[in-house]
Amino acid sequence: MSMENNIVADPIQPPENGDKPAVPEQRVEQPAPRRDGFRPRRRRPSGDMPEGEGHEQELVEKVVFINRSAKVVKGGRRFNFSALVVVGDKRGRVGVGLGKAGEVADAIRKGGELARSQMVGVSLKDATIPHEVFSHYCGAKVLLRPASPGTGIIAGKTVRAVLESVGVKDVLSKSLGSKNAANVVKATLEALLSLRLREHIYQGRGLEFKKAAPKPVAAAVVPAEPAAVAPAAS
Repeated sequence: MSMENNIVADPIQPPENGDKPAVPEQRVEQPAPRRDGFRPRRRRPSGDMPEGEGHEQELVEKVVFINRSAKVVKGGRRFNFSALVVVGDKRGRVGVGLGKAGEVADAIRKGGELARSQMVGVSLKDATIPHEVFSHYCGAKVLLRPASPGTGIIAGKTVRAVLESVGVKDVLSKSLGSKNAANVVKATLEALLSLRLREHIYQGRGLEFKKAAPKPVAAAVVPAEPAAVAPAAS
């Protein structure tokens, strides 16, 4: 019989003073580093998460279009995928990214990372845009008009993805020309970037911006009751 089979674990001896038996110390095994020196990163609890990582969870990611391309080789065909992704925080910031990979999931992940790194700010007025704007990119043309509250987003799926991500809720739009998803998204993004608020225009011209005073509410005029007519004496 080998020496390994004769080894018996020492039982926990109760203390002499009558206290609780000592519990053996448990060791947390750390993941062993790989041959290239890479050590897996441990997940931090939610309370230790920095502010920047917490805000990233609030971003909305929308996949607008997925394209598949094929390359003919000796053994058959090799497929490659590209994903057009729009990312926004619904508070006036939006970004667009085009990711390419051999798998759809990897292409979407790359597009989302690229869109997050290219987010830009947009000038909005409440839940709509401040003024009408027309923009074009290559063959795609996009027209945006402000709308009254409760109208909703009147747009196609491509323009709608950008407007919803940036936080617009009431707008009228029309897509003209090319229907290429990438060009339509870029035309919509250029239209949003060309928006300017009134106070920004005043500041650029060196003028003082004064907000208009609210109009006073007119008091309701109550019509006077007609005077009672006394009956004529006979």
